[in-house]
Formats: sequence, C-alpha cells, structure tokens
Amino acid sequence: MDGGGIRGIIPLRILEALDGRLRRAGVTRPLHQIFSLICGTSASGLVAAALAAPRNGGAGGEAAGTLSDLRHFFEVEARELFTYSFSKRLGRFVTNPLGLFDERYDARPLERMLKDRFGWTSMASALTHVMLPAYDIERRNLVMMSSAPGTDGARPDDYYFWEAVRASMAEPSFFEPARIDNLTRGCNEAMISGSAMLGNPALAAYAQARRMGWAAEDIVVISLGTGHAGGRAFEFGPACRWGALGWMLPSNGAPLLSVLQDGHAAATAGLAEQVFADLDGPAYYRFDGELPPEAEEMDNGRPGNLILLNGAADRIIRDQTLVLDELAALIAASYEEAEEAGTTAGKEREAA
Repeated sequence: MDGGGIRGIIPLRILEALDGRLRRAGVTRPLHQIFSLICGTSASGLVAAALAAPRNGGAGGEAAGTLSDLRHFFEVEARELFTYSFSKRLGRFVTNPLGLFDERYDARPLERMLKDRFGWTSMASALTHVMLPAYDIERRNLVMMSSAPGTDGARPDDYYFWEAVRASMAEPSFFEPARIDNLTRGCNEAMISGSAMLGNPALAAYAQARRMGWAAEDIVVISLGTGHAGGRAFEFGPACRWGALGWMLPSNGAPLLSVLQDGHAAATAGLAEQVFADLDGPAYYRFDGELPPEAEEMDNGRPGNLILLNGAADRIIRDQTLVLDELAALIAASYEEAEEAGTTAGKEREAA
C-alpha cells in the first residue's frame, strides 16, 4: 500500500471492496489469514500493522484492527491529529509560523493512539508477515521493519508495533523523527518515514516474498495506490522563487515530499508492470486513480476533503470492478483448492 498520509483511506476502501466480494464468495476469513505478507508505508503502514498485529488484550488470533476500525481512524481520529482548534492554531502560528521552526504537528496524540491500539506487542508476534519501511537518519540506510525471515531463515530485528508505525508515519516537516527501540540489538534508532524512498513498496514486497522462498509463479502482488494528482500543477514561476524553504514548507503542501512520493509511486507502478510481465510468473494487480487537485494534501482530514477522497476511491472501485471481481475469484478458488486438498489428505490418513 502506497504512502500518502490521510490519502491512505483510498487503499483501505479498496480493501473493503475486495473483502466484500470475498465474503459473497464464501471466504469469511480475516485478511491476515488471506494475505501472506502485508506491506505499507506512511499512514498505510498503520493499515498494514493493524491488520497483521494481534489485538491488544484481545482474544487469540484476533487482529489489532478491523477494516471498520481503520475507517474510523481516517474519518475521525486522523482529523483530530491533523486539525487544531483556533486557539491551538494561533499558538502554533506565534511559536512556529508556517512550520518554519518545528514540525507541523505534535506527535504525542499520535503516539497515545498507537499505544492504545497496539500496546507493547512486537512484530515477532504478527498474525501474518508484515513489512513497514523507514529510514534511519543516523546510520543513513533504509530499514525494512518486518516479521518476515530472510533467505537463510534468520529472524529480522524486532520492534514494538506501535513504534514501527510511529516511524512509518514520521513524515519530515509533519511529525518529528521517531526514536524507537530495536529489541533484537538492544539499542534505539532514529527513524523517519520511508515513503519518500518507497512511496510504492510493491517491488520491495515482491523481493521480500522471494527471499522467504516463494516461487515467482506462486506470488500474487496486490498494489494499492493513494491516488495521483494529475490535475494539480506546480507553476514554473512560483517554483523558481520557492528556494529550499518553499520546497519543504508544510503550509505550502511540502512540494518536495509530494513530488518524491508521487514520482516514486508512479515510477514503481510502471516498472512493476513491465518486470512482472517479463517474468511471466507473478500475478500483478494495481489499483489507483486520479485525485481532484484540491485533495492531494497528506494532512487534510476535514470532512470536505474526506468526501473527495472517498469519491476518488469510489471511482477506482467502479473503474476496476471487473479486476476486483477477478481477484476475488482467484483468491476464493485458491482457498477451495486448499480445503479440498486438506479433505483428501484427511481421508487418506483415515484409510491408512
């Protein structure tokens, strides 16, 4: 699932559409029993983690978040994280005008929400494999926080789920970097979101699946976008006068971050389509569409913008409804085959 802040409601809506089709086909399993690896960056990292992590204090095998829980996050909780009252806006303007001297938002409400959602469970306890990209600003390297083993079967470094999601959502200029615990190495690391480097993590997820030993022909890659703002242009004249500050100003929409994320997502989508076609092995499904120009912002959780984002999701689902039907049928058929194989094996054991 691509990065995009509040635009993460779009891949969530596509998952809802797929889940509805699966249920109508008789597949009522939770998504962590359907997907063998879930990967997301930025706010989509929250979606991935919530679907893969065990529920804090819940029954065994129950995920930390349902699709309806996550819908509530984007439509209610995210608005509280990204919206200030008039008094708070005034105070922030006085102490941090235009986001010049500090991150735009206080990370503490986000951290409280993540602790409530995930508690102190670690990625090693995931119900299915999960991967959240982040960037270590001290060691200067991309980090794939994951529960999935490598090629040699070695376990990856372990992190608390809530801290991994906090790192995944630490978009520069919006939230300050995250200081998180590496439970395996017994040290802490300073992370920012990996979305600028991996706005679309489809190829990274495929590479991880191959490292885990899955054959290319057995892999189905489902890549969910957060929309692309094809109608919004950065005008040449103003851009020439932005300078370093203007390119990063949150009040200006952080154009540099927007360009990096959208450019990487589009480039990866095109490369993945070509690579997977040439491999003649993995099945590749990409769901994405155009956003209204005014809905591109990553931090606009106001009701009017959510209406625009939901409308964009509706159009993607409508335009690719036959592809969703095909994908649901493919998943349903694979579970029918697995159940038939299990039934046959059981009968053979009884006969023996």
